[in-house]
Amino acid sequence: MKMETSLRGLDGLLDTLRSLPPELVSKRGGPVKLALAKGARLIRDQAVVNLRAAIERGGDVSTGLLEKNVVVTRGKPPHGGKGERYLVRVRRKAYDMQKLSKRQAAGKRVTTHKTASLLEYGSSHQPATPWLRPAVRQKGEQAIHVITTDLAQRIDKTVQKLAAKNRGR
Repeated sequence: MKMETSLRGLDGLLDTLRSLPPELVSKRGGPVKLALAKGARLIRDQAVVNLRAAIERGGDVSTGLLEKNVVVTRGKPPHGGKGERYLVRVRRKAYDMQKLSKRQAAGKRVTTHKTASLLEYGSSHQPATPWLRPAVRQKGEQAIHVITTDLAQRIDKTVQKLAAKNRGR
């Protein structure tokens, strides 16, 4: 299950970031990493709310494992370039259905990826109850606003810190 969202229209900001000192743009991500993570957590939180609603709507019994494994992780830079990437994804965990229900086939292994995919996209036996895509639509604009606002604040704070440090020279 893969869904990508790109921020467009920030070319001026990206050019400014490229011209900044290493304190702002470092291998550890600096303020960009922290701002992106904050925006991704906003989408993750909405995805968890949507997931709970989708499970309740289907009348399923939840162990809570899928909900606990909706996470935000730092991804590799985009292919062929530099940059930061944060992913809202489902961490892969497997569990044994035998322990959960006596009605299921004994020892049948199920993963959080499979469960999340079945809920999001459905199957020939189960209708789709999307929970991740709507979270992006519901909170995407707000996440972009949070990212840009937080990034501007972090850059200003770092610039002030560098200015104070260089006054002492």
